[in-house]
Amino acid sequence: RFAVSVGYWKDPYIQYFVRQAKERKAPEINRGKWACYYARVHGVSYLIKAFLKKTECNCQIVNLGAGMDTLFWRLKDENLLPRKYFEVDFPMIVARKIHHIKSKPPLSKPIMESHSGDSLLIDSHSLDSSRYSIQGADLRFSSELEEKLKKHNLDVHLPTLLVAECVLVYMTPQQSASLLRWAASTFPVAMFINYEQVNMTDRFGQIMIENLQRRQCNLAGVEVCKSLDSQRERLLLNGWETAHAIDMMKVYSFLPQADVKRIEGLEFLDEKELFEQLMQHYCICWASKDRSNL
Repeated sequence: RFAVSVGYWKDPYIQYFVRQAKERKAPEINRGKWACYYARVHGVSYLIKAFLKKTECNCQIVNLGAGMDTLFWRLKDENLLPRKYFEVDFPMIVARKIHHIKSKPPLSKPIMESHSGDSLLIDSHSLDSSRYSIQGADLRFSSELEEKLKKHNLDVHLPTLLVAECVLVYMTPQQSASLLRWAASTFPVAMFINYEQVNMTDRFGQIMIENLQRRQCNLAGVEVCKSLDSQRERLLLNGWETAHAIDMMKVYSFLPQADVKRIEGLEFLDEKELFEQLMQHYCICWASKDRSNL
């Protein structure tokens, strides 16, 4: 929310979900954090749009652990909505998001505009329209997840994009493996995008873990975040045909350099080492299985 307000990227919808933070941290923390978010938003968005274009939007997206993400609304603005867009998170998070959607016309109107057919279904822990569905479920239980999604017209025969941003790392390796296996075995044509930590066994990674633990935040799946190789391997071992992983410094170097120069001018930073270390400790991974040779 803060990064959007100072101009790192455009998101006209995040203001309806998240209040503006008052605090400002030290510049190197700001710049490192916001530039990492900037690379994450653009990197994940690039892969999502590539999938949508390749399938000509004749596909579905399942956003796992979506939180207050605004992707559905941004895709609608760009005329890039898939056949159906699903979000899943804990029931408590979903209830909060539905409350925001119901009470704020800039959020509810796009859902109504894209809706056709029967009346829209809504209760405290789920909302289902013809193009957008948000469900409360625990990702650690794949059968419950599948049941809820199918109940709201998940089509296993459609090309499917699954997105998980900083989600798998909060599950045990066994739980995330089960989720990845379920996704790979359920959809004949699919892509999985995962954004999370990497290189967590070095000193910088250990400090990150300790800082999170001090805030009562346990990374149950951090052992899979040893390296880019370990990130790729877990995807291949759980049924995916191809897998790639790059750290966020690499992603940053791929982004349009004129825009990178613009965001680097937003907040002064003379010490780049901390920023580069932070970027080397997050990665984007993507995997696919493709029986239709898309």
